[in-house]
Amino acid sequence: MPTRRRPRSPSSDDTRAKRARVTNWSKREPVSSSSFSSKRCEAWFHEYTSPDEDEISPEGMEKFCEDIGVEPENIVMLSLAWKLKANRMGYFTAEEWAKGMKDIQCDSTEKLQQKLDYLKTLLDHPVHFKNIYRYAFDFAREKDQRSMDIDTAKAMLSLALGKHWSLYGSFHQFLEQSKYKVINKDQWCNILEFSRSVAADLSNYDEDGAWPVLLDEFVDWFKEQKKNS
Repeated sequence: MPTRRRPRSPSSDDTRAKRARVTNWSKREPVSSSSFSSKRCEAWFHEYTSPDEDEISPEGMEKFCEDIGVEPENIVMLSLAWKLKANRMGYFTAEEWAKGMKDIQCDSTEKLQQKLDYLKTLLDHPVHFKNIYRYAFDFAREKDQRSMDIDTAKAMLSLALGKHWSLYGSFHQFLEQSKYKVINKDQWCNILEFSRSVAADLSNYDEDGAWPVLLDEFVDWFKEQKKNS
């Protein structure tokens, strides 16, 4: 990995180590990818890390988002994280970066900016969006927990469904006053299916359907709110 120290005459050990790093990184680059440079991609990665770091941390991520002109809270960043198969929100490892950027053929800020429209189109594709939505659960939850804490869940639901689900505002209010402290993966996945299949007036909601109790309670709450309004 390149460092940011003053130049010095390399020792033989330094030279061998440097060659090994370049070789290992370059192996990830397909031979046919003539326009993509793994060395340039590596140097780009290290614009956002300290010399001894092997991952981009939240501080570096903030600068990265600023450079590409995208707010960290923009859903296109979730689409990018999905393409990079990032494991943890707010971080990109060197391996995730190398493989993911190779996949979308980006080795510079300018190339990624040209791919932003492509990353947005993934969100408009029903199957890709479903995969991104499901990925978001494991991406955003604390890795030592099987469920997602409710505050994170509300933030991620706002990001993923806030502009596309007419009942999102009501569902958010329901979560605000509910007893729920976490959302599990089954609940998370069913929220998407509910938003896609149940009408805004709940007229086609099946009380005998296999929805999680969370959604049954939301329906009861929603009907009660309408009755009292």
